[in-house]
Amino acid sequence: MGKMMGNGSDVVSFLKEQHEQIKTLFGTVAATRGKERANAFYALRRLLAVHETAEEEIIHPAARRALPQGEAVIEARLREEKQAKKLLVELEKLDFDSPAFESQLRTLELAVVAHADAEEREELERLAVTLEPARLDRMRRAAELAELMAPTRPHPGVESAAANLLIGPFASMLDRARDVLSGKTGKA
Repeated sequence: MGKMMGNGSDVVSFLKEQHEQIKTLFGTVAATRGKERANAFYALRRLLAVHETAEEEIIHPAARRALPQGEAVIEARLREEKQAKKLLVELEKLDFDSPAFESQLRTLELAVVAHADAEEREELERLAVTLEPARLDRMRRAAELAELMAPTRPHPGVESAAANLLIGPFASMLDRARDVLSGKTGKA
């Protein structure tokens, strides 16, 4: 499906660009059938997974510390992310060409778009004016790295790096990503 990662110069434009890519992929899934729909859905699922991983690892911790009422803002975003992950898991169980899939896809799309809009308004745009440009650029590079190590599917109920390490076959990848992001490279 092409390059998933954004090209923005800082983390805010990078993640906003991904929001647009996610919206486009929803449209592609809705407009296709059969194998083409399955491939578009898998691309959407992967982009949602890597996008949320970057937010959980990079954006949310910075927002908690830097923004007034940061904790409340992040808790609201985490509730939305958890609900979207549950919807996605239910969607994966359905036949891709069924009316139930189309209905559930629309429900997921509405939830994800509302979440993205709230995230841009309450978190990303506020970070853009709070943090210095050099830090926002470093955060973009960290987000790119987090995405390289991200799972291929989101896990409902897992909205933190510590919890992510306890699940599934992606634990060692996420552990390495955390080490790289924290500066622990394994060197003595």
